[in-house]
Amino acid sequence: MINVFLVDDHEMIRVGLKQYLEKTTDVECVGEAENGVDCLEKLKKFQPHIVVTDLNMPEMDGIELAKEIVKGYPGVKVLGLTMMDDHRYVKQFLAEGASGYLLKDCKQEELLLAIRTVNSGGTFFSPKVTEIIINSIQKTKPHAKRMVTEVKLSRREKEVLDLILKEYSNSEIAEALFVSMKTVEAHKRNLLVKTGSKNIAGLILYAIGANLTDF
Repeated sequence: MINVFLVDDHEMIRVGLKQYLEKTTDVECVGEAENGVDCLEKLKKFQPHIVVTDLNMPEMDGIELAKEIVKGYPGVKVLGLTMMDDHRYVKQFLAEGASGYLLKDCKQEELLLAIRTVNSGGTFFSPKVTEIIINSIQKTKPHAKRMVTEVKLSRREKEVLDLILKEYSNSEIAEALFVSMKTVEAHKRNLLVKTGSKNIAGLILYAIGANLTDF
């Protein structure tokens, strides 16, 4: 069972999400909060697998909340569900260690897929969010590809990166490449070091900027 904690300052949003999640057989809502401060206080009692949070909230927004969760609860994944579609918010949120980003106009099935993907160790970005990131890179960094192609990746590292971009979990990558989970983790660490990325979300941003994706 995947335990999810919901954070949104609108009660109707929380109620709707909870009702939908209750219809599934593998996801359970174990708690909810109306802002980041409220969430951190309740996380002392509830230790979910994933926190699904809005970004624009009073007292403590989702970006600051993600930072605090990653620091204080490293085993808990953070997934954004918001109306904030500005590339600056997307990048800030991911830079704090979040594992995914969805817009609130996404379909219910997409949210469920995101939860399952993040829980299995992957990252998830809705197509709209990916488009936002790509457009921002094209507009602000027209020479990004030339700047990052100097990083040399081995054939295996490229294969691992490609599967990460396809949202494969660690176990799925290991199975696809016929290697152990430890080997997959080692390749991921090497990719982070070589690209100067702080986390997998940053690695994906790098790949987009280097034009290493098929998006």
